[in-house]
Amino acid sequence: MTSDNSTSTIAIAIRDTTYLLDFMAQRFSREEYSSIVDFILRKLREFGEKHMEKFLGAAMPKHLAAKYPSLCSRLWAELDIIPAVLPEANLADSTAEFNTPSSHSPSWSTRALDEQAESMGRKCVRLFGPEKIPLLQVGYQGMVEVDSSFMVRLATIDEFAKTVGSKTWNSIQHYATDIQQRKVKVAFFSSTPQGGGVALMRHALVRLGYTLGVDFKWYVPKPRPGVFHITKTAHNILQGVAQPDKRISKEDHELVMEWIRENSRRYWLSPGGPLRPPSEGGADFVVVDDPQMPSLIPIAKTQAPDRPVIYRSHIQIRRDLISQPGSPQAELWDNLWENIKAADLFISHPVKCFVPTNVPEEIVGYMPATTDWLDGLNKNMRDWDAAFYGRSFNAAARNLGLPTVDYPEDKYIVQIARFDPSKGIPDVIDAYEKFHNRLVTDFPDVRPPKLVLCGHGSVDDPDGAIVYDNAVAHVERDLAYIRDMICVKRVRPSDQKLNAILSKAKIVLQLSSREGFEVKVSEAVHKGKPVIASKAGGIPFQVEHGKNGFLVDVGDTDAVANYLFDLWTDGELYERMCKYGRAHIPDEVSTCGNMLNWLYLASKLTKGEEIKPNGRWVNDMARHEAGYPYTDDEARLKRDAQTGNLN
Repeated sequence: MTSDNSTSTIAIAIRDTTYLLDFMAQRFSREEYSSIVDFILRKLREFGEKHMEKFLGAAMPKHLAAKYPSLCSRLWAELDIIPAVLPEANLADSTAEFNTPSSHSPSWSTRALDEQAESMGRKCVRLFGPEKIPLLQVGYQGMVEVDSSFMVRLATIDEFAKTVGSKTWNSIQHYATDIQQRKVKVAFFSSTPQGGGVALMRHALVRLGYTLGVDFKWYVPKPRPGVFHITKTAHNILQGVAQPDKRISKEDHELVMEWIRENSRRYWLSPGGPLRPPSEGGADFVVVDDPQMPSLIPIAKTQAPDRPVIYRSHIQIRRDLISQPGSPQAELWDNLWENIKAADLFISHPVKCFVPTNVPEEIVGYMPATTDWLDGLNKNMRDWDAAFYGRSFNAAARNLGLPTVDYPEDKYIVQIARFDPSKGIPDVIDAYEKFHNRLVTDFPDVRPPKLVLCGHGSVDDPDGAIVYDNAVAHVERDLAYIRDMICVKRVRPSDQKLNAILSKAKIVLQLSSREGFEVKVSEAVHKGKPVIASKAGGIPFQVEHGKNGFLVDVGDTDAVANYLFDLWTDGELYERMCKYGRAHIPDEVSTCGNMLNWLYLASKLTKGEEIKPNGRWVNDMARHEAGYPYTDDEARLKRDAQTGNLN
């Protein structure tokens, strides 16, 4: 964009990875400035539909995004285009990388408008990797560069505010103001930057933190060969899904400990590192996620004994097995607890039996897993964009010799989950077979739905390939007569692809045998999809039986098949559940609800104030102390729910 005293000219350069494809420019008088954003969106929409091309990203200089603050979020929300805002200092040289000389360089300022626009296009291409999503970078000191170091701008502060009720948002502002004024620095530590639920939550949380103007940073260790196999085995042992005699050896435990110590020495304890004392530039408040990294806790405490350090447990821990002396679970937990006990608080999913009995109740607080209603997994998409991702899914399935889903002719049932031993994937296939056979017997003229089983992988999950191969082999070997109705597929990282799959599904399954708190259930309910789920872990808090879905005992595939049959053959029941789910979305399961929890804890603890949750929900405490306690007319997760048999 160029401007003089009375007019502005907008230029749009459209290109692929190699060539400039099209160019357009339009001059606007001062009176027409308010129509510039509409013009840009209209031209991009028209070009895409005319040429049947899907735009992936749009880069713009910072001054344009600042002048038209709705442009980025509208590109994302309305056209599914990832908007990138490039700082002025990065625009100088079209052949250099982003960290280039000042925008005052003649090489930029003397270019014609069309050359500037094409240069922006080239820079936009560099943001994307072979998966056609922005490259994920882990930068200096192992810090995750969320949203390409915040060059990608998906939503405004006002749009985040609209995702929750006014009381939750006012509470967020109450604590955020304190954090901003005192310049509190918060550091989160987890094992991987991509793939699992923790990573999804941290991306969303740090994104919202940047938008709010609070200093939230997220760090991950440099991977080491063999470590993730050990940590995944430990994860499975704690959940009770490993082989009964499987244990973590002293050598393996020490290998993981040394991995964390090495990363601490090299990155996080370096000058200005997040584990240095706050007086030396370190974080004021530290959060350590999950059993991969508890050895970080005593390191953080040694550096700054008064600094608050929180341990966040995201998984279903088998307290009953830990309570058995000599069991693999008890042995592993004793080793972990030696480090975890130095933390100020133990934050768990809101299921009491997830907390081992030797954790003092006064330090236990509850916090559910959350999801971002504005990100690629959850935002509303045009049918045009959803069709693009559907074609991409089918093309990959066809290449693998898998059944495709020819929507809208094909209706389908879906479970979206990692291929993990605890996700109940054999139960999903068994329940579908029973439902399919009953439906074609009782209603031979009704076209049965297909089954889609899909999900991302994670770099710290070596079991994924084994579970996937077993599922595919089972369908091929034992269910040949309906193999063309079952698509079992690993999906490459693409939030919008999973969004499209979930959005067009008729019914959602989540038949986990072990579960922390499954955000895919919350996402399905948010989209108005009836959910049939097992009574595992935190799922009973999310599903209101008979209202937004059905709960079944773990492994009860007959009940699952019966509920599938009821939902498929009773249109009134189906529509009632869809409507109820969309109308009853609690704030606690959103990124804003998650932000409120962490702002509250950071605000209170960094002022030296004592917090003793005593088994309460952190969200309830935060709302109450901000002066906005919950009222009966607000949607809220159940505070007590009956989980299924863990044995």
